[in-house]
Amino acid sequence: MDLKEIQSLIKFVAKSGASEVKLEMEDVKITIKTGSGDYKGETTTVVQQIPMAGIPQQQAQAPAAQPAAPAASETPAPAANDDSKYITIKSPIIGTFYRKPSPDKPAFVEVGASISEGSVLCVIEAMKLFNEIESEVSGKIVKVLVDDASPVEFDQPLFLVDPS
Repeated sequence: MDLKEIQSLIKFVAKSGASEVKLEMEDVKITIKTGSGDYKGETTTVVQQIPMAGIPQQQAQAPAAQPAAPAASETPAPAANDDSKYITIKSPIIGTFYRKPSPDKPAFVEVGASISEGSVLCVIEAMKLFNEIESEVSGKIVKVLVDDASPVEFDQPLFLVDPS
């Protein structure tokens, strides 16, 4: 499923009035939820794209110069200084990074917080849609690599996690 098909699906679900749609295919699991959101009273749609274990993400979402990688890929950080023992959580999409669910709420995670698989780490706004980014690893947040409300690129490192 490519990005245009996902966008069409989001538009269809938003127009249909359904509150939640789940779609599972052999390589992708997508959940679309609509309803009143925490941002400025707007209606939001949350899209989570989770690759099944061992299946690479589709080439359409990866830059041409890079091989395909799992969405929200957690790979060891480049061997620089002592960061090599940490897992890097990267952005699965292009958009605006937010640490909090809304301006008046606390951040999803802070440095030193323990996280588990499925923990929401942040949201990334793309095309007026707020996408929850969930952890695929358990551990402790060592460093937040992006400032709140900053633009992020595909595969940009967001967090460093100590898996021990």
